[in-house]
Amino acid sequence: MKQSFIEIMDSTLRDGEQTNGVSFLPHEKLAMARKLLSAVNVDRIEVASARVSEGEHEAVTMICKAASKAGKLDRVEVLGFVDGGKSVDWIAECGGHVINLLAKGSLKHCTQQLKKTEHEHINDILHDVDYAHEKGLVVNLYLEDWSNGMKDSPKYVYHLMDALADAGIARFMLPDTLGVMNPLQVVEYFRKMVKRYPQLHFDFHAHNDYDLAVSNSLAAVLSGAKGLHVTVNGLGERCGNAPMASVQAILKDQFHAKTNIVESQLNDISRMVESFSGIAVAPNQPIVGENVFTQVAGVHADGDSKDKLYYNELIPERFGRKREYALGKNSGRANIAKNLEELGLELTPEQTRRVTERITELGDKKEIVTQEDLPFIVSDVLKHSAGDEKVKLISYVVSTAYGLKPGANIKVEINGCQYDGSAVGDGQYDAFVKALRYIYKKYLNRTFPILANYQVTIPPGGRTDALVQTVITWHHKGGLLRTRGLDADQTEAAIKATFKMLNIIENELG
Repeated sequence: MKQSFIEIMDSTLRDGEQTNGVSFLPHEKLAMARKLLSAVNVDRIEVASARVSEGEHEAVTMICKAASKAGKLDRVEVLGFVDGGKSVDWIAECGGHVINLLAKGSLKHCTQQLKKTEHEHINDILHDVDYAHEKGLVVNLYLEDWSNGMKDSPKYVYHLMDALADAGIARFMLPDTLGVMNPLQVVEYFRKMVKRYPQLHFDFHAHNDYDLAVSNSLAAVLSGAKGLHVTVNGLGERCGNAPMASVQAILKDQFHAKTNIVESQLNDISRMVESFSGIAVAPNQPIVGENVFTQVAGVHADGDSKDKLYYNELIPERFGRKREYALGKNSGRANIAKNLEELGLELTPEQTRRVTERITELGDKKEIVTQEDLPFIVSDVLKHSAGDEKVKLISYVVSTAYGLKPGANIKVEINGCQYDGSAVGDGQYDAFVKALRYIYKKYLNRTFPILANYQVTIPPGGRTDALVQTVITWHHKGGLLRTRGLDADQTEAAIKATFKMLNIIENELG
């Protein structure tokens, strides 16, 4: 395939916000818009729908102001409606320069939803296009339900396009609004559009109802699309839209197409959107999922050591990540050797065997074992100093009472010296950590790591006495350090995870 440039438009802040339960605050939209335009470097962002709410007005105004200062205002787009110029005025009032006008791309939508003839609808569209141009706006045009239009009423689609082809519209954006197409249909219908209107710029906007959003997007590129619409993490109504990371990787690796996307930023923007949306990324989500660069089977780790036999073009470092080797009942010595190597721990073959047996035993109990746990497992099994506890919890009391903030009194030992601390917080664990921060600042004159994420889980179907697994992620040395604690008590599990983290850092300091 001839190498081509594909324009990427991200619609996370508009179409992605139609995900059930997702509503971004204006300052969150601004933060994501800045990240998408500057760090990720998408070509365009669609940030809102016109006339929806005062909050949207505030968000669009903030984004347009920031983009204008950065010289990127022409890359900010807002969905508008054929409403006699009201959307145009709303966008102009916010400082926007680009309207994505939503027209009807199927006869059914035109006659049954709008209750208008195609001639009436065309006249309404042309009126708003002319008005937008008078206001100095660039106009892109959505043909809503275009996929069903091509299936059921192609004459209507062509009639619409014939009337609008010379209207000064920058981009015609063809959506599979209900996610009903397959790649063969995309190829057929898109090629018809490109053949009939070769001078026009066509975008494709996919939905994932049949899990074909990425495949359909690539079929559109194969058929002459010059732009694709995506969302971060595939957010969107119903089953969502085409996920940016997957589309980018396949465009580059399978189609050898060029984009302006900075791949090393894809994981960061995924985490940001995950945080603001409250929608967790599936562990097996390609590119950005927690598990996608983790080898579980020991034979794979062995192959990686022998000329990278289990590598493909999806190198984790390319996306700002790193390859990991899971520890569990399927690990085998090769996985463990890889983890030991990364930690700088050298064991004899016999010692490695004993550690492997212990990890297999833990895996059979379904306990999760991480690389950070490995020094402590080694210490437990071999009774040597690889996992010495330089930071020990001597005693603690945490309390909570109705009407009062929770409090914590703790005594810890750090490198042989004991220290006391107390604090109150918004919860028992918060109070405990604040007491630790007090000790580290007052007695050691050291900063305490910043918490990045906190997750609590129990086994599916667990009873009230089930073990609690707490996974805590900390910012450390410009990266992330993740530790886990397991206990019947949630606070105790979190404390165990915290002390694992403190010992890892203390051992790094020597």
